[in-house]
Order: sequence, then structure tokens, then C-alpha cells
Amino acid sequence: METPVYFASLGLIFATILAVFAMRYFASVAQARARLTEDNAYRLIAERAVATQAETATALDSMSATLLDVRTRLASVEKMLKDVG
Repeated sequence: METPVYFASLGLIFATILAVFAMRYFASVAQARARLTEDNAYRLIAERAVATQAETATALDSMSATLLDVRTRLASVEKMLKDVG
């Protein structure tokens, strides 16, 4: 085997190995970036869910207070109707 052919074939083998490792490295970097983007999206969704739950709790408290007021008024109307009737 001639020397230039020998070195060329060795160079192709090493270049192939280097290319495989480079592709694996870039694939892992791309996966890490995608995972980071996905984590940020989940974090935003969780923050929105917490804010919505807080708003819902506030609205529920307001409705409970209104319902208590309505019950109190209904009880007084019932008592008045019993007294009259």
C-alpha cells in the first residue's frame, strides 16, 4: 500500500469518527436547548395557573359573602312572613 493512500484512508477513518462525535455533541446541545425552552413554557403555565387560582379564590370568597348576606335577608323575610301570617 502506498503511503499517501494509507494516510488518506486513516484520515477518512478519523474524520468519520470525529464527525460522529461532533453530531452527537450538537444533538445533545439541541436537546438541552429544547428541554430548557420546554421547562420555561411549563413554568409560565404554572405561574398562570397560580394566578388564576388566586383570582378564583377571591371570587369564591366574594360569592360566599354575598350568599351569606342573601341567606340572612331570606331568614329575616321568612321570620317577617311567619309573624304576619
